[in-house]
Amino acid sequence: MNDQKTAKHHSNRRQFISVSTAVAAGSLLTQVDTGHAADKNQNRKNPICVFTKPFNSLSFDELADQIAELGFDGIEAPVRKGGHVEPEQVEQKLPALVEALKKRDLEITVLTSDVNDPDDPVTARVLRTAATLGIKRYRMKYYKYDLKQSVLAQINQWRPKIKQLAAMNHDFGLTGVYQNHAGINYLGAPLWDLRMALQGIDPNDIGVAYDIRHATAEGGMSWPVTFNMIRPSIDTVYVKDFVWNEGKKPTNVPLGKGRIDPGFFAMLAGTDFSGPISLHEEYLDHRDPELVPQHLAAIKTDLATLRTMLATG
Repeated sequence: MNDQKTAKHHSNRRQFISVSTAVAAGSLLTQVDTGHAADKNQNRKNPICVFTKPFNSLSFDELADQIAELGFDGIEAPVRKGGHVEPEQVEQKLPALVEALKKRDLEITVLTSDVNDPDDPVTARVLRTAATLGIKRYRMKYYKYDLKQSVLAQINQWRPKIKQLAAMNHDFGLTGVYQNHAGINYLGAPLWDLRMALQGIDPNDIGVAYDIRHATAEGGMSWPVTFNMIRPSIDTVYVKDFVWNEGKKPTNVPLGKGRIDPGFFAMLAGTDFSGPISLHEEYLDHRDPELVPQHLAAIKTDLATLRTMLATG
């Protein structure tokens, strides 16, 4: 974000929190620095967080301790069905997660959600609670095509919902991010369709979580073209790696061992991108609690690789 847009974004958040204080937020707001002036990442170019999907078996304090030891600035926290916090329990449990992280000088950099419908009553509850706690951005749930119907018609059908959700985000002082995800029926897989869906929407309201792994899987050698096209909307960058399994299916592998081009980071460094980078480790089974030590070791290695790629880029 440029300085003018960032100032506007923070002003909107302060205005929302002030209103929330007067109306109903009460006990939640006693834990919040409404000015955001204490954000420890404000002077570094790209805060680095990690997607903590493999760590549902840990308590919030254990999670914070482990992530702090690894050296991250924050986490990408699943606040969705089956995640660290169930959406229906967001008012009760999300403050506890934020507080546990804060004790280790960490933040929720990205809140991964089930949000994509502005008319769902849970949507407002999740967004209101996130904004009140000082969380800046959340990842949206995907839209999926029915390939028996017109793709362009479906994009046009989703656009009013997306615009309405963008308006809600603006009011709450939040940024929603939509991840490009490889697959046969995901809106955003080829990226040109996501550009159409977000046409005219301020990236401060809804931006893109640009996933270089998925962009490479879908774009092959042409990913720099779609990166160039979608760059004005990119708010967050997702990093992971993959190989083609017998030339047919993508299989996730440790960072630096697969197909993503390290030149991406040089290209990224040549832009004005100053948002967060989220590391995703998805080559071990996230559902098995006994693999937590292996996940931690894998993430530590991937983070070292990422830092090297960023430094050489």
